[in-house]
Amino acid sequence: MSSVTHVLLPIFGLILAGYVCRRTSRLGETAAAELNKFVVWLCLPALLFRVTATANWNEIWHPRFVAVCALATLGVFVATLAVRWRSPRHLVDASIDGLSAAYANTGYIGIPLCVLVLGNDGLVPALIATLIVVCVLFAIAVICVEVGLQAEKTLHHAVAKVLRALAKNPLVVAPIVGAAWAVTGWTLPQPADKFLHLLGAATTPGALVSLGAFLAAKPAGRGEGAFTLSALKLVVHPVLTWVLAFWVFNLPPLWANAALLLAALPTGTGPYMLAEFYQREASVVSGTILYSTLGSLATLTACLYLIQQ
Repeated sequence: MSSVTHVLLPIFGLILAGYVCRRTSRLGETAAAELNKFVVWLCLPALLFRVTATANWNEIWHPRFVAVCALATLGVFVATLAVRWRSPRHLVDASIDGLSAAYANTGYIGIPLCVLVLGNDGLVPALIATLIVVCVLFAIAVICVEVGLQAEKTLHHAVAKVLRALAKNPLVVAPIVGAAWAVTGWTLPQPADKFLHLLGAATTPGALVSLGAFLAAKPAGRGEGAFTLSALKLVVHPVLTWVLAFWVFNLPPLWANAALLLAALPTGTGPYMLAEFYQREASVVSGTILYSTLGSLATLTACLYLIQQ
């Protein structure tokens, strides 16, 4: 339990800081939106580019672990999107709901928690899961959102508009350019690497303070939406991962335990950033992040108990 609380408490602290600053008018009425723009246009693209540009693809290529994480994560995303889209709900909002149910907070919680529980060997699976969530899952969600925003009647016009929109989206362009840089084998110049590191490091604090400021103005979404998405993230996602890791792909203990631990993480700030960026209603997303983070105290503790057994 102490391992979990040590990692989760700073998250609540950052959300609380944003909440208090907004409630006391230290941050203005547009603070949440402006902070989120800063994160989406500068910090997160810098993080995505640096992660993909500096990744050692030979070291992190573990096909069975990649398959477990990808199948479980994308399975929850697709299933949630399909159900929410039929409810009826707009494809844009259904895509953000799907992202909320599948987007694990691997970067801010998963990496330090895996190192704490599994030792330094837990760093590699955490990095792989982060790439799958932040690059692959996020890019697919952005594509679905862009498709949902198009009102073209003809297919080729709709496809053209989606491609143009994606080409202008920093969250899609940054990891693609970073991967292209990694293929060249060049190392990032030290000043550029430091610049990207500084910007990327502000992603999580900026997003969490923005979330706190948003919650101060609009209470977290209650009711079925936020609780259902939190349950999908904290129960369905880890159970599906457990079946795949231990029974289908029969991963080695370290990799299976890492997969389970990473799947049991709460929802990260990615869905909230996307909802704010596209100016969609973010109360359900913010509620999912808040409730899943609170609930993860129980689910992560249960996973740690299973791992220790």
